[in-house]
Amino acid sequence: INNEIGSMAWQHTRHACEEAKSQNADILLVHLNTYGGTLQHADSIRTAILNFPASTIAFIDNNAASGGALIALACDKIYMQKGASIGAATVVSEDAKALPDKYQSYMRSIMRATAESHGKTINPIDSTENWIRNPLIAEAMVDSRIVVPGLIDSTKVLTLTTNEAIKYGYCEGEATSIADVLKQS
Repeated sequence: INNEIGSMAWQHTRHACEEAKSQNADILLVHLNTYGGTLQHADSIRTAILNFPASTIAFIDNNAASGGALIALACDKIYMQKGASIGAATVVSEDAKALPDKYQSYMRSIMRATAESHGKTINPIDSTENWIRNPLIAEAMVDSRIVVPGLIDSTKVLTLTTNEAIKYGYCEGEATSIADVLKQS
C-alpha cells in the first residue's frame, strides 16, 4: 500500500489475501508507505488481516500514518525501515480538521482492539500479565488526551519512530528491505 488507502487499496488487498489463501501461503506480507486514507477501507483491510489464516507481517518502509498505522497493528509482526514512523491516527475531514469525538471514539476503540488482539504475555516469575502491544499506546495515536507514562503526555497525538516502536513493543525490528524482513521472521 504505497498510496492513499481507499477502494483500490482495499480491492488490491482483498485480491492478495484470496490469492495467498488459494496458494496456502505461510506468510502474508503487507508493504506499507502511506499517510492513510478512508477509515472504511482501512478497517476493511485491518479485518481481512486479522482474519487471515497464516502469519501476517507489516513492513513499514517509510510511513504508516493514520489508517496505515491501523493496518500495521493488525499484523502479527511489524518491521520498520530506519527513519520510518507509525501513528498519527486521528480521524480528520478532507480539509485535515479533526472530526467530532464520535469518530475519534470509534477510531480509539478499533486501534485499542487491534492492539489487544495480539494478546498478553505472562511473566513466569510473578504471573503478571503484559500486553504484547500496549493498547494505551494505540489509543494515544488517535487522541492527544491519552497519557502513556514515560512516553507521551496529554498534549500530543503519538507517532513512533522505528527505535521508539522497537522499545515499546510495537515493532519486532529494523529492516532494510522485504528480503531482510523475510530473513528476520
